[in-house]
Amino acid sequence: MNYAALLEPVHHFLTCRTSQAWIDEARKPENLTLLLTDHMVCELKAAQTAAWLIRKYVADQPSGDLILAWLKPYENFIFREHHDTDFLNAHRGLTRSIIVRNELPWADDLVEKMVLLIKEELHHFYQVWEIMQARGIVYKKITASRYAKGLLREVTTHEPDTLVDKLICGAYIEARSCERFASLAPFLDEELQKFYLSLLRSEARHYQDYLALAAQISPVDIAPRVKAIGEAEGRLIAEPDSELRFHSGIPAGRG
Repeated sequence: MNYAALLEPVHHFLTCRTSQAWIDEARKPENLTLLLTDHMVCELKAAQTAAWLIRKYVADQPSGDLILAWLKPYENFIFREHHDTDFLNAHRGLTRSIIVRNELPWADDLVEKMVLLIKEELHHFYQVWEIMQARGIVYKKITASRYAKGLLREVTTHEPDTLVDKLICGAYIEARSCERFASLAPFLDEELQKFYLSLLRSEARHYQDYLALAAQISPVDIAPRVKAIGEAEGRLIAEPDSELRFHSGIPAGRG
């Protein structure tokens, strides 16, 4: 795979690159458990975001309930620590049979892109869990980073701008994930390096899908909102953070 060509638009989209200080901290062997745990949680949160968008804006009630059922085994594992791992078979049952409740011109595109994203993110969740299992890493709850909440503070509170801003936030989260996988991969062991590089194509497509939906839905040019939210995302990445997470800023004292 031509990783440089794949990453070029991602790097152009983001306002800054991951700092070497974050990479140096994240690559430490003693932080591997934390990093993998947060990565797995992030995969579920990405799927939850996509599911929320479908349920909020386009799906009928039965389809919305179906999507909640898709996520429930993963949520039980992460948030309720039900270690029966029901999710092991859950991803095999995902289906695209979502009924759109309205005739919005972008509804079908949103469903198609978000259902694919949900399926891929939950599969990545499963892959991270497999790696943790193989390495004897037991899942334990950790606190969330400030990153996603910080981005969502930029969201406008009236429609359709709310939806457009949420989609742009999703684009930045996916683009940053892609950039971080690529930045960290060279410093990891062979198995993890191969795994993280394997995620780049889907993460790059996810950010492009979010951005394309935002442009399709917005009645005006989204460039000003992309710029504003991008600047906020860059600040979150460049500011010091006391806790290491996959989307955290510069480790405190390492600026």
